[in-house]
Amino acid sequence: MLKKVLTAIALSAFMMGTAYAGADKAAAEKAIEEAKASLKKAASVGGQWRDSGKMVKAAEKALEEGDFDTAVKQANKAAKQGEMGHDQAISQQGVGNPDYL
Repeated sequence: MLKKVLTAIALSAFMMGTAYAGADKAAAEKAIEEAKASLKKAASVGGQWRDSGKMVKAAEKALEEGDFDTAVKQANKAAKQGEMGHDQAISQQGVGNPDYL
């Protein structure tokens, strides 16, 4: 059983490391576009996280330099943060502070 779990973990780590291999300019541009849309959605409810914009800028810089794999990786991170920021902001709406504060 332990061997199966370790094999699954190793396979997952390998797949994550190669998930962006071979990205082209179009894929990088699309990923950046999706990240910007995700961040805009998060900002619309006040949920944009601090470093998300920096990740998009890093993705754009990598795109300019021709490093498409890095551009996709950074854009995907930013998009994920946008999704999580949006979800977090929505879940916290109307919660308020406890009465003792």
